[in-house]
Amino acid sequence: MEIDNKKIWDTVLVEMELSISKPNFNTWFKDTYILKTEDGTVYLSVPNNFVSEWLSQKFHNTILKSLRNISNSFHSLQYVITKEDMRLKASLEKTQLINRELPLDNYYINKDDNLNPRYTFEAFVVGPFNELAHAAAQAVIKKPGIVYNPLFIYGNTGHGKTHLIQAIGNHLKSSQRKIFYTTSEKFGQEYVNALQMNKPNFFKEKYRKYDVLVMDDIQFLGGKMKMQEELFHLFNHLYDNNKQIIFSSDKHPALIQDLEERLRSRFSAGMIVDIPAPDSESRAAIIRTKITQNNFPLSKEVVDYLAYSLSGNIRELEGILNSIICQSQLKDKELSLNEVKNFIKTSAKPKKNVSTKEVVKTVADFYNIEENSIYEKTRKKEIIKPRQIIMYILREEFNISYPAIGEKLGGRDHTTVMHSCEKIKNDIAADSNLATEINQLRSILV
Repeated sequence: MEIDNKKIWDTVLVEMELSISKPNFNTWFKDTYILKTEDGTVYLSVPNNFVSEWLSQKFHNTILKSLRNISNSFHSLQYVITKEDMRLKASLEKTQLINRELPLDNYYINKDDNLNPRYTFEAFVVGPFNELAHAAAQAVIKKPGIVYNPLFIYGNTGHGKTHLIQAIGNHLKSSQRKIFYTTSEKFGQEYVNALQMNKPNFFKEKYRKYDVLVMDDIQFLGGKMKMQEELFHLFNHLYDNNKQIIFSSDKHPALIQDLEERLRSRFSAGMIVDIPAPDSESRAAIIRTKITQNNFPLSKEVVDYLAYSLSGNIRELEGILNSIICQSQLKDKELSLNEVKNFIKTSAKPKKNVSTKEVVKTVADFYNIEENSIYEKTRKKEIIKPRQIIMYILREEFNISYPAIGEKLGGRDHTTVMHSCEKIKNDIAADSNLATEINQLRSILV
């Protein structure tokens, strides 16, 4: 089985993207790839000497650690400055290997709209955790500018927000609409540059010409009042002309700090929907999709183990899966369940260590009730719900046994805990507000 250098580097990039800021990641890791691996040395292609020096000084040990997590055979890292024509040739060769029939114009990110062609509805795995957001996206593409305008999708990092909002853009692009995807950071930087160059009208005209505006990571505009004002006027212009507006954020607009009330009101005018962490069934579906795309064999028992033992976000899940694929290629065989378990123990990101008392305090504060009331033998409605939510979180997020949960919460019988967990699970499916509350608690605790 041939070693796939692209898979190895993709795995490292996933880890780096999770550990540093997005601007840093885009600045220093763009256009990097592994040229070759030889005698335990990884030769990394970089675009210029400046990037080479910066990576070697600031990120060398971190990169090497990630490589060694993939395989202990990697013991050194060399940076190779590759000329632009050689890099283009390498990119063309990699593109042809991926799909010889894929036109180059459809493979690269289009600079006119910033959309990534890989983010499509066909490649988006739908499960119970994201089916509402997916349904909202489908409604938008049927009647853009009319239904759910704006569409505001929020959720923690790595839950698939960017994929979904760009899939909307890629779909609508085929109908000759003018689409533009950007992040709030880039929007803000463009605005500052326009002011410095005394071209504010050019900036306004650019953004007002689009039929669909897709803006990622809107939370970064919190506290930036001048940029919020510019977005407010742009929003009004697009909205009044039935142009579709799509936002994403890592939190509900009500929780974005230092956000003007008039913008919160605009965000709430359409549809606000969250994408929580994927459930175990959805994680299994994602894994099956990824191994099919990679034409990589993985036994059902390994798929099930990964789906039920890894509770991180989709990006982390893909990173672990890429690492397993690399391990398998390096060993030239399919990994057994025990080998996968051992690999996960040494490389998976550990869960935050949270005590039962911390969970109780967090939930009690969230619902504005006394912490001690959770342990008491009371049947008050305002206490029962938070107590059941605590049981559900302890079971689902921290895998504590039913008897242990009952014992920690005032000596309750394990059947009571089982009933409470099942009730909350069913209530989440029927009550989007409850699902939102639990997702917010999860983001605080996990």
